[in-house]
Amino acid sequence: MSALVESPLQLLCAVEAHAAGHVTPSATRGRIVARSDVPTLAIAVGALRDLGLPDGLDVTVGPPGRAFGDGPVHLVGDPFSGVFQTALARAGAPGRIVVVDDGLATLDMARRLVDGEPMVRLSTPAGPLRYTLGAVTTRRLRRLARAGRLTVCTMLPLDDDLADALGALGVDVVAHAFEWLASRPDAAAPATIDEPTVVVGSGLVADRLVHADQYAAWLAGLAADGPVRYIPHRRHDPLVTALFERLPGVQVDSPGAPVEIRLRGLGADQRVVSLPSTSAVTLTRLLVPRGVGVLPQDVPDSWWTERATPALREHLGVAADLARAAAERGVGEPGSRAEHRSGPRSRSVA
Repeated sequence: MSALVESPLQLLCAVEAHAAGHVTPSATRGRIVARSDVPTLAIAVGALRDLGLPDGLDVTVGPPGRAFGDGPVHLVGDPFSGVFQTALARAGAPGRIVVVDDGLATLDMARRLVDGEPMVRLSTPAGPLRYTLGAVTTRRLRRLARAGRLTVCTMLPLDDDLADALGALGVDVVAHAFEWLASRPDAAAPATIDEPTVVVGSGLVADRLVHADQYAAWLAGLAADGPVRYIPHRRHDPLVTALFERLPGVQVDSPGAPVEIRLRGLGADQRVVSLPSTSAVTLTRLLVPRGVGVLPQDVPDSWWTERATPALREHLGVAADLARAAAERGVGEPGSRAEHRSGPRSRSVA
């Protein structure tokens, strides 16, 4: 197995897929290449190594061109990536592809795969060349699915209609609830966070999708009720974060390891608050079984900027619904194995 990951979440989910044996039942060795031009990935790799990687897995930081060799299984976290799409278009006949989570983009990928739409990002206008490349990517992935050679490994609670449609297409859907990460000993958890409320920063501010002043007022209001630890998003605005450091009652951390690793030591007397984001779902998976409250907050209409189109707002708002769905379904005990598979129907017992 060889893998290309381009974000900390993709990296973590790739490790989970390998540890659970979802990549291929016969695989004993795997190699993940984390892109060297994404600064936070090197930090994430170091944090995972500190936890102790699963047997048979090697994780390195390097150029993306090293990720795809001649192996029978290729793992990818972002089917919208130009690097992946170009490699797939040039590949002769990949044996099997495993797709792991890249946040809410995974849902968009699944819907485009089912509907036969080009793999182009919802948030980025695509020119003719990228549109064509995205269309080629969709056709090749659908062909792999029909041949039984496409797997989607996800921690997202897929709705039944989408899961059924993927299964009918031939996609093998497997689910995880971060069982490998939850199994790591508490002694390997990062330094203790004492504040009762942890706010996970949102990339919506840096992306200019919500007004920074409204966001800051919200954070100040949370701090008025008690001490807050603020963890900036990996894609944060340094000037805005510097402003947060001056807010009374707010302790600002530096961006670093994925929040799924940094917050795994929280206790039942603490809570995590965030705007809609994938981390609201991942942290629900990890922390709710420990009695930690995870509270995704909807974005008020007045916060949105003109850059946030109605379609994008609706897409981003799905994260809060997914986190609530994950909590309502029950996420299982830490260390349990998820057996969520499609073929012909997905079923979640995570």
